[in-house]
Amino acid sequence: GLFRSEFIYLGREDYPTEEEQFEIYKEVLSRMGGKKVIIRTLDIGADKQVDYFDLPREENPAMGYRAIRICLTRRDVFKTQLRAILRASAFGTVSIMFPMIISVREVRDAKEILEECRAELKAQGVPMGEVEIGVMIETPAAALTADLLAKEAAFFSIGTNDLTQYTIAVDRGNAKVEKLYTALHPAVLRSIRNVIQAGREAGIPVGMCGESAADPALIPLLLHFGLDEFSVSASSVLATRKTISEWSGEQAAQLTEQAMALATPDEVGACLHGQVKA
Repeated sequence: GLFRSEFIYLGREDYPTEEEQFEIYKEVLSRMGGKKVIIRTLDIGADKQVDYFDLPREENPAMGYRAIRICLTRRDVFKTQLRAILRASAFGTVSIMFPMIISVREVRDAKEILEECRAELKAQGVPMGEVEIGVMIETPAAALTADLLAKEAAFFSIGTNDLTQYTIAVDRGNAKVEKLYTALHPAVLRSIRNVIQAGREAGIPVGMCGESAADPALIPLLLHFGLDEFSVSASSVLATRKTISEWSGEQAAQLTEQAMALATPDEVGACLHGQVKA
């Protein structure tokens, strides 16, 4: 699962304090009985607007000032969140994931700020646990340089919703082009395969969040690519498990070979949906 921390910021009239965030993270970690909680750092902008951030109006907000770009320039906001997460890490197992990454420099800068926060808290005698750092792969730049990003991260999570729209240049919220939006486009599938391969070569796990992780037509390809973790909504867990259990490695390999040789999303869709197991 994934803790989408922007929900703490939505529906409010002012920034959540460090103490407020700490209490929220602490409660979640305490309830998880030691199971890992992945907290994605603040991901606002684009379709998630927060008035008190006073973000400028943008012609193309999906590619504008959002997510990690805000955090790296609004260090006060970012450090408040990171300090709260580090404090909560003493109460469970937590990982931090940075969204909307396009370069190794961004990851290194974010990690440096995190270490600043850790040093401050340590000097204050605040207990903390170990925290893994992950990268969300949701831009073509990240997918194409996944081998480089893997050297900076303990894990990847592929965000298929944004990765799909950026890769095929289709606004998923635009009704006029929504028919073109599909993760079954060969370019998207090749990007996903590249990310998973880079993760395997670097020895780090690769998960997937977004709607595609629960798509029964796509699951055999993801299995053959070597995806380690499927992050789906609670209502999709049992169906996703069932679909995974129905595919052998050999069957998934054969279908993947057929699908990846096709040239259009329609052809890929027909191939995969014809193989969906009832």
